[in-house]
Amino acid sequence: MAILTKQRANTASEQLLNMWLHGKSIRTADYYRRSALRFLEFVGKPIHLITLAEVQGFALSLAEKGLSASTQRTIMAAVKSLLSFGVKIEVLSKNVGAPVVLPSAPDTLSERLLSEIEVLTIIDSETEPRNRALLRLLYYGGLRVSELCALKWKNLAMRDNKGQVTVYGKGGKTRTVLVPASLWVELMRLRGDAELGAPVFCSQKKSHDGHGHLTREWVHKIVQAAAKRAGISGKISPHSLRHAHASHALERGAKIHLVQATLGHSSVAVTSRYLHARPEESSGLYLPT
Repeated sequence: MAILTKQRANTASEQLLNMWLHGKSIRTADYYRRSALRFLEFVGKPIHLITLAEVQGFALSLAEKGLSASTQRTIMAAVKSLLSFGVKIEVLSKNVGAPVVLPSAPDTLSERLLSEIEVLTIIDSETEPRNRALLRLLYYGGLRVSELCALKWKNLAMRDNKGQVTVYGKGGKTRTVLVPASLWVELMRLRGDAELGAPVFCSQKKSHDGHGHLTREWVHKIVQAAAKRAGISGKISPHSLRHAHASHALERGAKIHLVQATLGHSSVAVTSRYLHARPEESSGLYLPT
C-alpha cells in the first residue's frame, strides 16, 4: 500500500512538473526540471507535504556544497517558481516557498562588457562570409543565440534602406529589429537562391524538411574562435555581443526604452543595469584631488 501511495505521489509530482514547464524553452525547461528534481529528491516526500523548514533546509544544503551564490539563486528561483505555480493552479494549498529569500549574487556585468573596439576587432577577424554576417547580426540586432539560430529567410524583409528582422523571442514574444544597410547587403549575398522557409544560418545536418538550423553550440564555437583570433581573452560568448549592443547603444545616446524594446527585455529595470555597469559620471569625480 505504501509503495502504491508513493507511486501516486511521484505521478502527481511529475504531472505538476510537466504543467509548470509547459511552454518554456527546451534549455530553460531542462534546467528547471533538474533543479526541481534535485529539490524533490532532497525532501523525499510528496510535494503537497513539504514544509517551509524543508525548503530552507534545501537552500542551506546548496550553500554547504559550496555552490556559487549565482547558482544557488538560480536553483532556488526554480524551486520557488514551482511551488508558486502549484498554488496558482490549486494543486497546493499554500506557498511554503514564499518566505524564502533568494541569496544575493554580485552583479559582474561590468566585468563582462566588451568595448566597441573589441567587438569590431572580433568581427574583423572573421573572413568567412556566413560567420561574419552571424557575428554582425548578434551585435547589431542584439539577438539571443536561440533567436539567431531559429531565424528563417521569411523573417527578414527590406525596410527603406535598412533590413528588418522579425524575432521570436523569450516567452513567446515577437519583436522587430532594424539592422544597418551594410549588414542587410551581407545577408542578401549569403542568401543566394535559398527558399523563404530555409534557415538563415544552416547546419550541415538536415532536418526532416531538408533544412537544418545551425546549433547554439556551433554559434558559441564561431564566436569564441573569432575572439581568440582577435586576441581577446576571457569567457566570450554570443551573449557578450548582446551585452555590448545594449551598453554601446546607451553610451551613444539611444533612449533606454528603445534599447529595452530592441533587446526584448521584460522591463526597463533590466536594461538599466547597463547604465549602472558603465556610468558616465560618479560623485567621486567631483571631489578634490
